[in-house]
Amino acid sequence: MLVSLTVGKVDAGVAVLLTEDKRLIEFPSILLPSSIASGSIVDITVSQNFEAEQKSHAAFSSLQDRILNTYGINTPSTPVLRLRNATQTSLVLEWDPIQLATTTLHSLSLYRNGSKAGNIPRPLEQTATKISGLAVDSEYSFYLVLRTSGGTYTSNELTVKTHAMNNLTGVTVTPGILPPPLRESLEAAVERIGAKLIDTIRIDTTHFVCTEGRGRDWERANDMNIPVVRPEWIEGCEREGKIIGVRGYYLDADPKQRQVGSNPSLAGRPSTAGAPQQANMPQRPKEPSTTPKSPDRESIVSGEPGPEVPPTPPQKDLPPAPARVDEDEEEDSEEEAEKPPAESKDKQNAESSDEGEEEEDSPVGDAGEGHGAQNHQPNDEDAKEGAEMEDVAL
Repeated sequence: MLVSLTVGKVDAGVAVLLTEDKRLIEFPSILLPSSIASGSIVDITVSQNFEAEQKSHAAFSSLQDRILNTYGINTPSTPVLRLRNATQTSLVLEWDPIQLATTTLHSLSLYRNGSKAGNIPRPLEQTATKISGLAVDSEYSFYLVLRTSGGTYTSNELTVKTHAMNNLTGVTVTPGILPPPLRESLEAAVERIGAKLIDTIRIDTTHFVCTEGRGRDWERANDMNIPVVRPEWIEGCEREGKIIGVRGYYLDADPKQRQVGSNPSLAGRPSTAGAPQQANMPQRPKEPSTTPKSPDRESIVSGEPGPEVPPTPPQKDLPPAPARVDEDEEEDSEEEAEKPPAESKDKQNAESSDEGEEEEDSPVGDAGEGHGAQNHQPNDEDAKEGAEMEDVAL
């Protein structure tokens, strides 16, 4: 197409052209011949370049394909939640590494029983989390929510249940410094109770077992707040048939705090098996005298406290208690024994015997008065009656 235009004015950068119907067109002066001036007529040919249009369309289509393949096909992956380990009061959940594609991560949150439990720290590096402080033998539901610049993605809902006290399959033990024989017995005990034994500290490690508090694994267990116990703890769980407390099995714990037997009520109490029942009974001090002394009679009658009485020995060792009636009978027998036969003695011997009886009867009468009993008191009249009886016999 050929168009004739008249040059109206030429400036440094722009030339004003006039069409036949008196329309003004501003045209770059650099595209016009250098010899033109005001009033010159120029012919401009206009045509469509189809080849250039095809090239431009192809370039644009290629750009659109690259954008679609980069941002439209690869999307963030939805996290898949799984259970790694369960104990009586804790759960360890894990998931695959998060794929964000071309999006930007905003947050990764964990929900428990429909409520937000918290955000996962370092979600691009961490692929597991541990939930503690749960109830024994209880059911819980969990799911993850991934928020990115390309949208929100919710994981599957996982329903899990904590173990009962007699379920020891969730116990995961990492051994530390142990003598070889103790290590072998530990492995056998762990296998018997159905627990797991791993060589390194992990997030699902429940107990660190050792006899010496040193080493890198021991330091890491302390940093992760993993209980550090002695091998006897595994034996205690096997003996009880359930998981037991760790307080009495720490490296520096008192062995008396450990559980004994299969009675849970003995937890934390010192063992008393085999101890005599009278071991805790108070012992009264023994008196140095070997002859037992009876308490004061006056104090017993009046109700006043008498002297302290030692423990009563067996009946066979007790001497017979003195009786007041026996004393009277002994006095009478002594008087009869002191009397000489009537046929073998004369009157003079009878008188001398009367005088001896008066001397011997006097202390007996005094003893009777000291006891307050009914004892007869010898006097001169009794002596005369005895002498008359002997005279009659002679």
